[in-house]
Amino acid sequence: MDPFVGTAPTAVPAALRKLYFVRFAFAAVWAALLFATADTLGPVSVTLLVIYPLFDVAAAVVDLRAARADGGRAPALLVNIVISSLTVIGLAVAATSGIPAVLRVWGAWAVVSGVVQLVAGALRRKLGGQWPMIVSGAISTLAGSSFIASAAGDDASLSSLAGYAFLGGLFFLASALRLGRARDAV
Repeated sequence: MDPFVGTAPTAVPAALRKLYFVRFAFAAVWAALLFATADTLGPVSVTLLVIYPLFDVAAAVVDLRAARADGGRAPALLVNIVISSLTVIGLAVAATSGIPAVLRVWGAWAVVSGVVQLVAGALRRKLGGQWPMIVSGAISTLAGSSFIASAAGDDASLSSLAGYAFLGGLFFLASALRLGRARDAV
């Protein structure tokens, strides 16, 4: 089932390209800020932790609107909105229990959203530029498992989340650039 049945051939990729550039910039800035505050769960780091999945919800809403405006469907985006919304609540609660609890919630989110991203990228592969999203989804699933495992360690830290977000941003950048090449080839 193609989530973009009936869409114009360039409208959705153009919207995705812009969105992916914004997601890259956000991830890079967010990662730098979290890395600078990763030693403790203070007001700044907790705010950053909650903002990240909120931004993911907003990006998925923008993506969903672009798909629907062109007559398409994107059920994976709806799933992503629900998962990321629940993660906001989970992170807010986990932050009161410490870094290990945050890593467990973030890890669970990374696993589930990674699978959703992998599926969404696979369904959108005809649009072009989706291989980075597919690979990113697979890596997110593995990274999430790593976060959950690291929560049990004595040196649990938020710095790995900053690296994860930055790497995810690089995948969005790669996908945006590939979508630009696919558009230019049409």
